Amino acid sequence: MMWRVVAARHVAATGKGQTPGGNMSQQELEGSGPPDDDPLRVIVVDDDPLARRMLRDVLQDAGIVVIAEAGGGREAIELSTYYRPDVVVMDLVMPGIDGIAATRQIVEQAPDVRVVMLTSSDSEEVGLLTLRAGASGFLCKSVGVDALPRALRCARDGEAVVSRHLTMRLIEGMRRVREDGAGMRPIRSPLTPREWEVLDLLCQERSTDDIADTLVLSVETVRSHIKSVLRKLGVRSRQEAIKAAGHLRSGLVPDGLAEA
Repeated sequence: MMWRVVAARHVAATGKGQTPGGNMSQQELEGSGPPDDDPLRVIVVDDDPLARRMLRDVLQDAGIVVIAEAGGGREAIELSTYYRPDVVVMDLVMPGIDGIAATRQIVEQAPDVRVVMLTSSDSEEVGLLTLRAGASGFLCKSVGVDALPRALRCARDGEAVVSRHLTMRLIEGMRRVREDGAGMRPIRSPLTPREWEVLDLLCQERSTDDIADTLVLSVETVRSHIKSVLRKLGVRSRQEAIKAAGHLRSGLVPDGLAEA
């Protein structure tokens, strides 16, 4: 709501209109933008046309090329996979496909595209959800639009765009992780949450009976989960499954700490 008021004031003050369709043709892409050897290419996603216009104007004034605009998550996915921008500025709450669902699909279909989420909420829980979905940044709209161009350039350069409070929350979470990485799980993996629980206990060299007692399952159910884990990981033994778990976690814990 706050950004809608700011956007309305911005449009009234600048008198800038929107280009037809909001998206740039290939000819415009090749001939537009500031005199920069490597201008930042951005797609703006927001269901509020006034907010999109304000963001576009602020970014363009900062020398950033806004190559397309989207009014919803589905359009954002299509435009992002077609144009392959450097960064997508994504609103969180939108009708239909929301920002988190759209982010998840964008980073899956276009891994090189960075997504920075904008939201009126400063909830750290929401921030963690967006990061788990694949976003490179999470910004509350209260930070002000003037800080956005620098944040997007940081995201393009591979930096995380998060608040200091959220950074500390992530650090505290890492401190609670065992040195062997047990309990840490990739966002995308073939295993279900229950299968990961079984695999974590296998990594602790727990027996089938111990796993059954810990998870309050029958021995037969545990054996069924173990068979499923082996099949999905493409291995034949528990030891191979433990090694595979180490490889899956290798990008989540420092080298040498994950069991391999």
